Amino acid sequence: MPHARVLIATILLNLPAAGLADVTGPGGKTIDCYCTDKSGSRVELGELRCLQVDGRMFMAQCQMSLNVPMWREVQNSCLSASLGPATGSSAAPSELAPL
Repeated sequence: MPHARVLIATILLNLPAAGLADVTGPGGKTIDCYCTDKSGSRVELGELRCLQVDGRMFMAQCQMSLNVPMWREVQNSCLSASLGPATGSSAAPSELAPL
């Protein structure tokens, strides 16, 4: 039976977190729990966003706190995918030497 317990625990831990975001209210009505971004778009629980608040930028995650969806800071700065040109090099790609 220990193997069955491990299997059940593994299955439960791998369930999608989005299913846990729904709450059943009075009368059996399903209430969706989610955060919103500055444009009002829906952001699912667990998703990360770069927020700018009072001139400060940081990474935040949509989480639940006391049955209320909220943004929690998880990193002091935002991730960036942009790279500037290296110091001392031109913006144009260099040519490869002939073989």
